[in-house]
Amino acid sequence: MDFKLNSEQQLLKDSVRRFVDKAYGFEARAALVKAGQGGSADNWQTFADNGWLAAGLPEAFGGLGGSLVDTAIIAHELGRGLVIEPWLGCAVLAAQTLVAGGTAAQKDRLLRVLGDGSRRVALAFSEPESRGMPTPVTLRAERLERGYVLHGRKSLVLGADQADEFIVSAVVPGTDGITLLLVDAKAPGLQLHAMPLHDGSHAGELEFDCVEVAADAVLGEPGAGLPALEQGLAHGIVALCAEQVGAMEKAIEITADYLKTRKQFGVPIGTFQALQHRMADMAAEMELARSMLFVALSAQENQPPSARSRTMSAAKTLVGRAAKAVCAQAVQLHGGIGMTEEYTIGHYFKRAVVAELSLGSADRHEAAYATSSAAINEQAAA
Repeated sequence: MDFKLNSEQQLLKDSVRRFVDKAYGFEARAALVKAGQGGSADNWQTFADNGWLAAGLPEAFGGLGGSLVDTAIIAHELGRGLVIEPWLGCAVLAAQTLVAGGTAAQKDRLLRVLGDGSRRVALAFSEPESRGMPTPVTLRAERLERGYVLHGRKSLVLGADQADEFIVSAVVPGTDGITLLLVDAKAPGLQLHAMPLHDGSHAGELEFDCVEVAADAVLGEPGAGLPALEQGLAHGIVALCAEQVGAMEKAIEITADYLKTRKQFGVPIGTFQALQHRMADMAAEMELARSMLFVALSAQENQPPSARSRTMSAAKTLVGRAAKAVCAQAVQLHGGIGMTEEYTIGHYFKRAVVAELSLGSADRHEAAYATSSAAINEQAAA
């Protein structure tokens, strides 16, 4: 797999970088966070106008037909600016789950309006028991003559407070497998509790109390939703890893500039060998995470689903822990100012903490990787 950017991908990277540099300076971002709205509608429209919402969608449904590499490029640049708009939740997780599991009619109805920014869909899969993993699922979808009625909860739904519809994972009593259903955000019996996260982004808790949906709300086929959900989550994990690599990159740049200007004993502290060693360690961690991102990108294209799932867990674990370590070091190298809300570097650490817990924590993915590896070893021994 060739990871050298072609001319179109370089233009994509440059366009997102220009937006971040222009619209996401520290003061502009702080104002968005303070407004408490999970981002700006104008920024979202900019995403749509530049094709960033449609980049990974099929051309047959109004998308640009881009690859996962294009998604990673966008995520990397948005990560450098700590962008709080729910691009990951709506334009990647939900959109790619719909691409993988939706019927032609469902894709035709939704993908075009997702790509032009006029409608948003969020993926509601996590529950208090699953903590960001696709299973277990306890939300019930009981059959009715005209459709289904939903009972249960979903937690940490990224972009929930701005979504027009949700893709909800559920179990249908008496059947095997997970069923995905499309649920209108204004459906009677559905309650949304908006939740600002530690890094300034937003999520939501959903409560389903006898929420009725029609039979054609099933995404794809009943009981066959897990592969589509896993495909959407795989895209989301790659995008999140790319975002974290971008954030590490920017945090190191900010720290390097600070070490060149902050003086002690009449000289820049960047001349101190001990601090140079710490910066070298941070750069090494970032490059290791970047390499793991490349492995995840290759896996998505070249590995079968079972092996791909293991690779995604490995990437989520390694990159999440690296981002926390690098951003924590960046705060320490700034000293006291790095701990203040008024200075930018601490916000990179906050984002790293939230990202490490999103889509399943590093500990949970490490456990999933270990379980999968043990099963493979047992098969090989047998």
